[in-house]
Amino acid sequence: MRSTYRVAVFIALLAPPVLAQTPPATTAMRVAGTVDKLDGNNLTVSMKDGQAVTVVLADNAAVFGVEKRTVADIKPGDYLASGGVKGTDGKIHAVEVRIFPETLRGTGEGQRPWDAKPDGVMTNATVGTVSQSPQGGVIHVKYKDGESEFTVGPEVPVLAYVAGDRSLLKPGAAIVTVAQKKPDGTLTTGRVTAEKDGVRPPM
Repeated sequence: MRSTYRVAVFIALLAPPVLAQTPPATTAMRVAGTVDKLDGNNLTVSMKDGQAVTVVLADNAAVFGVEKRTVADIKPGDYLASGGVKGTDGKIHAVEVRIFPETLRGTGEGQRPWDAKPDGVMTNATVGTVSQSPQGGVIHVKYKDGESEFTVGPEVPVLAYVAGDRSLLKPGAAIVTVAQKKPDGTLTTGRVTAEKDGVRPPM
């Protein structure tokens, strides 16, 4: 009995340090706006509502620019994201399409509701086939939990992410990032998408 008691006390003494090592929770926050300034790793952004927020970039933070593309540039095997809406015909009609570089393959894979539009659907997936219809290009995609199809009309912007650097983070440039908000309010990120040659990322 005495031996069991000693073991119990020993475990109890160990418990507090183990719990203390549990990392604090962080939450994701989408930051979209224009650059005020970049000071070292501190990126200050003016949000749409006029609020200024500072995001701390990781030392090795990746910076991507965006370039215009067309449906003709979408090929089988490409990994892309498409925000769309369900039409009265029951089909998904794209509102925007973004082609990812190979380094971002798998980002956000799957299909889920997209609150940017009523009846919105966001699909991140690999292209299977590309065909044409009277309404535009028809993209059939596959993701880990299934497959889907959407139409890309001629008016829909198609953008491609391209590798960039911190020179894109200049005052006035539009940027988007998903930052991690720490319990103390600090925002950090390892990836930023920025305006390049006048082409702005989806805001």
